[in-house]
Amino acid sequence: MTDTPPNMPQLLNEAKRWFDDALLAGMTAAGEQPVTAAQAAVFAALDPEGTSISELARRMGVTRQTTHQAVHSLISVGLLQQTPDPSSARSRIVRTTPEGARAHERAQVMLAAVEGVLAERIGVRAGLLRDILTRPWGEPPVLTAGS
Repeated sequence: MTDTPPNMPQLLNEAKRWFDDALLAGMTAAGEQPVTAAQAAVFAALDPEGTSISELARRMGVTRQTTHQAVHSLISVGLLQQTPDPSSARSRIVRTTPEGARAHERAQVMLAAVEGVLAERIGVRAGLLRDILTRPWGEPPVLTAGS
């Protein structure tokens, strides 16, 4: 078996894990309620006015059941709440509690600091990386077996 270099999705996943690990360690050191990477993904996918479980699951690329579990674990520690959806009597939306909003804001500040550490380590390429990742990539290509 030959050693093949990691592909781009593997490298991006490792980079995300680096940020997740730094955020969890920093939030824990700051005395914040520890959250998993899956729970943090819920916060990243939430709209300020609230978001349905179905939409959260779609944005996160996971099942509704997985999203439901992450949301309810965050509800149980007081960071999220579910409220009736004003646009649909049958639906509920997920919102941050005041404590959840405060913790999310602290996490955003901490992520900016972690990004600063990355910039110190890799130099101006950190800005280039941010620029590349924020550019529109267009729709994913549909390739055939011979492409």
